[in-house]
Amino acid sequence: MTRSKNLAKWLISGPPLLYLIFFFAIPTAMMAFAAFRFPGDYGGLMPLFGADPQTGKQVLLVNSHNWHDYLTLDNFARFFQEAVYIELFIKSFGYALLTTLLCLLASYPLAWLIARSPKKWRDLLVLLVILPFWSNFLIRVYAWMIILGPQGYFAKLVNTALGFIGIAPQQFLFTPFAVIIVLVYVHLPFMVLPLYANLEKHDMALLDAAQDLGASRWQRFWKVTWPLSLPGVYAGAALVFIPALGIFAVPDLVGGTDGIMIGNLIKQQFLDSRDWPFGSVLSIMLTLSVLLMAGLMAVLGRGGKRNAL
Repeated sequence: MTRSKNLAKWLISGPPLLYLIFFFAIPTAMMAFAAFRFPGDYGGLMPLFGADPQTGKQVLLVNSHNWHDYLTLDNFARFFQEAVYIELFIKSFGYALLTTLLCLLASYPLAWLIARSPKKWRDLLVLLVILPFWSNFLIRVYAWMIILGPQGYFAKLVNTALGFIGIAPQQFLFTPFAVIIVLVYVHLPFMVLPLYANLEKHDMALLDAAQDLGASRWQRFWKVTWPLSLPGVYAGAALVFIPALGIFAVPDLVGGTDGIMIGNLIKQQFLDSRDWPFGSVLSIMLTLSVLLMAGLMAVLGRGGKRNAL
């Protein structure tokens, strides 16, 4: 019986474990090893194998006496010594943080509305929230390029309004403004869904009790609803902040040179400059940042649950 249970556990957990090993653990280990390598003469990595000048056979070029010729810390030193990379990380953190805050401000009222709607309408409203996922990501971004373009209705309407107060027409496409707007649009459902799942479970009797004790509507929100919703807030913040930090497609399409983020630099190092070791260093730093934020959100989420209880 015990053997059957163990076999059932492995059949259930085995495929996900293998998936994580082959598609996450092994690539991460390869990236970490590449970060300590030298770039090759024509891009990529300096080869560890080469032809023996005497026999012509492929042999390992590295031995115990010359590992320093193939492994280096210069790539990490370059990251910390050149301020432009640190500044780009800080800029990306700022974009991701602003995106998260705007998503929270826009999602909270929407999630509350869905959670307090009649049950027969909730499924339809949730479906409308996730409806954009039914279309291709790039198509949605291209749609925003049309909206924010100089011939789009948004730009014409705003510039017309600015003209009445004496302000020159503004460009919205290929600016940091466009990056933030599209990032908020893309990640908004990731904030709405965990907030809705949390707010739906709230006991309305608590609000009635607070009202009976003389609490105003604002006090009922800050003293009852907001503390109870913190686990949903932390979960939504993690789901928005983490992908927004490393995204490269949105800044690449609508941001221009001023809207570049760390994800764009990593893409450039691997595909354009072909400096794989330094691209691996940037990827490691981004991964560590994401893990740090995920751990912080997990700790805050557990704290929010304890406070709610």
